[in-house]
Amino acid sequence: MILEQHYLGCLAQASYFLCDPASGKAVVVDPRRDVDLYLERAAHHRVEIALVVLTHFHADFVAGHIELRERTGARIALGPGAQADFDFDELRDGQRLDFGALRLEVRSTPGHTPESVCLVVYDLDESAEEPQGVLTGDTLFIGDVGRPDLMSSVGYTREALAEMLYDSLQRSILTLPDATKVYPGHGAGSACGKALSNETVSTIGEQRALNYALQPMSKADFVREVTTGLRDAPAYFAHDAQRNREERPTLDAMLARSLRPLSLEQALELAREQGAQMLDTRDLEEYASAHLAGAIYVGLCGKYASWAGTLLDPERPIVILAGPGREHESAMRLGRIGFDEVAGYVEDYADALASHPDLARRTTRVDSEELLARQRVGETLPIVDVRACGEWDAGHLPGAMHIALDELPKRLAELPAGPYVLQCAGGYRSLIAASLIEAAGAEQLVDLRGGIEAWRKSGGPIERPVNA
Repeated sequence: MILEQHYLGCLAQASYFLCDPASGKAVVVDPRRDVDLYLERAAHHRVEIALVVLTHFHADFVAGHIELRERTGARIALGPGAQADFDFDELRDGQRLDFGALRLEVRSTPGHTPESVCLVVYDLDESAEEPQGVLTGDTLFIGDVGRPDLMSSVGYTREALAEMLYDSLQRSILTLPDATKVYPGHGAGSACGKALSNETVSTIGEQRALNYALQPMSKADFVREVTTGLRDAPAYFAHDAQRNREERPTLDAMLARSLRPLSLEQALELAREQGAQMLDTRDLEEYASAHLAGAIYVGLCGKYASWAGTLLDPERPIVILAGPGREHESAMRLGRIGFDEVAGYVEDYADALASHPDLARRTTRVDSEELLARQRVGETLPIVDVRACGEWDAGHLPGAMHIALDELPKRLAELPAGPYVLQCAGGYRSLIAASLIEAAGAEQLVDLRGGIEAWRKSGGPIERPVNA
């Protein structure tokens, strides 16, 4: 029996390829939408993909079940009570799926979503009694559990789902032996939980001992614990959850339609006539040195899909402004989160921008050493920190103002009068913030190159909240 975890860092998402080569069959669990990886693994192991399982309807990415069905003829399987536009097999609690020495035992675990399932994995060559591991989807993470509020807009309260989650964990997951390996659907950086670990594999015993949500407590205490401290879910989550229920075009079809070259003039016409969003996906320095006025920056070098999904509108056309040869990656990674309305890309973007200097803008950047020197001679520049709340609480620049990046579009009116310095952890999110603020018409922005990481290395002082 073979179990492979395939972790996609930009979405903090794990998918799984399982097979028994002797049987010639494979199962893929929670695949991402660009599915060539799984086809390559199937060819490597000389098996065919027979089944694709979604542990639940994902909200943070569009899964590749439709793509694998079209490419391989595999059946799609969903948890109890799931409703979708496409044909699928409905899994039952306790059902066993055997593929040679590979056995998957279905456990219905509602809570994160009503149709959530976990899959207990057995290697029958080793033991039919002792499981090798459990694929927990978004029910149980390393150090956390799935947030129960993402379905609150479709007829379930977060409290009701939290109660379901408590029962699923206590009656199903925690009955597994301590040695059972835990293979979750996400790691740190995912918005599907609130305290996920950087680790991507653990055991039931370790989680029983260390996971805050698995400590002995009443159901009422559990509900209170897992429903507090939750940030608003990114706006695109509802869009993606719906896309995962739909019979939709494949990623290849989207790319074939979307990857058409445009002149800068054609792109600007799309912006005027159709409200197209200009998305600059280049590296930090390239964007800062020269970019199209009004473009939103989300570089491929960071958590591109998550931030694009958070800040862009999936219903409006998107024009990609990419570095040479990076337009396919830019569109493909948008497709991973179901942002399929890509209208094209500006051909030879840097040259096109250079030929229209009146449309070009530049973001001023400052090194931490220079900012420190300016402060020491009495120059005061307001500082706006756009990191998440937990990062802010762990320490920030003295006197800084805090507006998390995902809240910035709604809080632009709170920004100080320019000039001021934008700052994050390493410089990525602050440049995204700069692009949002510039697109809203503000000027006199200064970006702190390298963020608070560079500031610390330069010996800059750090302030912490009094109660930290």
